[in-house]
Amino acid sequence: MAVESRVGKETPEITLRKFDLSDVDDFMVWATDDRVSRFCSWDTYTSKEAGLAYLRDTVLPHPWFRAICVDNRPIGAISLIPGSGNDECRAEMGYVLASGYWGKGIATRAVKMVVSRVFDEWTHLERVEALVEVENPGSQRVLERAGFSKEGVLRKYFMRKGRLRDMVMYSFISTDPVPEL
Repeated sequence: MAVESRVGKETPEITLRKFDLSDVDDFMVWATDDRVSRFCSWDTYTSKEAGLAYLRDTVLPHPWFRAICVDNRPIGAISLIPGSGNDECRAEMGYVLASGYWGKGIATRAVKMVVSRVFDEWTHLERVEALVEVENPGSQRVLERAGFSKEGVLRKYFMRKGRLRDMVMYSFISTDPVPEL
């Protein structure tokens, strides 16, 4: 099911939808951009074959991985990784956006769209959390504008791309006010 939202007068309509293998060329626009992959868990993609394999093996079978689209063309992605066992009450959110669309409110709108409906879709869910590198203030602003609460800094939280990283923990819980779209 696609979700639609109009961001503003100058920002195009965005939708969230499942990916398809035919989205590989649009995916490669941001997946091959070092500026985009800098804060991502994955390295910059260098071949269309690797992009297709990622879409086929990781994205398509994922329980909640959506394309952020303008005119039905993916310009980014947003995902929720559900917890399991004792952690099934929470999910971790991640998102990425092509650099040409940064600073337009699109990522914030996509995050708002997800939290405005995820607690109805996953009734067992009580918390959506997001970890953002301390050195990524743009992504921190996205979460804050979408109504997430900053919980604190987790020092030397994990290793990414050969470096220990300090991460900021953000959360949105089911009783928080639903963000206005």
